[in-house]
Amino acid sequence: MCFNLVYFDNAATTFPKPAAVTRAVQQAVTVYGGNAGRSGHAISMKTAQMIFEVRRELADFFHTDVEQVIFTYNCTMSLNMAIKGVLAGGGHAVCSILDHNSVLRPLHALAGHPSHSFTAVPVYEGDEEATLKGFESAIRPDTKAIVCTHGSNVNGVILPIKALGELAHRHGLLFIVDAAQSAGVLPIDMDRLRIDILCTAGHKGLYGITGTGLMILRSGLTIPTLLEGGTGSASIRLDQPEFLPDRFESGTVGSVGVASLGAGLRFLKSRGLQTIYRHEMRLSKKLWRFCRDCSGISTVNKTFETDTHLPVVSFAIEGVSSVEAVERLSERGFALRGGLHCAPLAHQMMGTTENGLIRFSPSAFSTEESVDRLIYTLSVMTGK
Repeated sequence: MCFNLVYFDNAATTFPKPAAVTRAVQQAVTVYGGNAGRSGHAISMKTAQMIFEVRRELADFFHTDVEQVIFTYNCTMSLNMAIKGVLAGGGHAVCSILDHNSVLRPLHALAGHPSHSFTAVPVYEGDEEATLKGFESAIRPDTKAIVCTHGSNVNGVILPIKALGELAHRHGLLFIVDAAQSAGVLPIDMDRLRIDILCTAGHKGLYGITGTGLMILRSGLTIPTLLEGGTGSASIRLDQPEFLPDRFESGTVGSVGVASLGAGLRFLKSRGLQTIYRHEMRLSKKLWRFCRDCSGISTVNKTFETDTHLPVVSFAIEGVSSVEAVERLSERGFALRGGLHCAPLAHQMMGTTENGLIRFSPSAFSTEESVDRLIYTLSVMTGK
């Protein structure tokens, strides 16, 4: 019965996946069954070639060199590798109050040691200059990095990433970007945006399967490792290889997930990022306007515009907790996300920690008719 739900929880993971992704997964299991880089036989070599081709496509997509693309198992793993690598030996980092716990918790864990600390600064919706001033004022002599989300998974606000990258580089800092919500939704040119390390999930806007993630380093950059182990290369040595991607890919690479990422990326290219983004924003704007104008519903966004927001709308129903609201919506045929969305500081800023928020996030496969049905259902639920 759950598969009859209209799915609006794509900020958590996209569903359904493109048909090509399903086919790629099946092919990975039936054709690319070897352990890449571990054997010289034809099946292993064929698997390694597939992984290289997807790595190359991703490097082109994000504008870096092919060896700088590191396959991980989710964005959280990527962010831990990046943050703990950059801050190895101590130092201070600046992040934002909109950040996900995948940024906040590693920073908080490190801050338990005297040599580490971090500062979370406000993000001002509609005032990029104030946001930038907040980041700059938080920089200290021992600051090593700016770490922040590209766009909030709660209110959809897009941060001024290019300006933040320039700010980081002016101060000699590394710039780490959490692109879990933006990769596959917004164009990301690592060179142009001055991003040093890009971390993202593969199972959201890139339309891969769960258990996929990426850590992508700018050309020429490397950092200390979080994991060490077998790489299939330089095996006589006990030291972890220095060269990429092997340095950060200990253990068997998830070839099934990599194949799904390749198919997801080709799906995005065939549809066009701008086409998908504008479609999702059109649907999101329609719901946001309804929430803004409905007396029984409140929304956290003051504005909601293309190019300043991601297609994510969070709202609350008067007198109903977000958890209860999504249960009621599920009973009526809709899948949305309720709660705190693993972004505690964002909810503290919005004053929504007690009841949380209901989050709507469409995909390339969402339809206007389904949004109209959701709006009608919300009207009935609120008696409006």
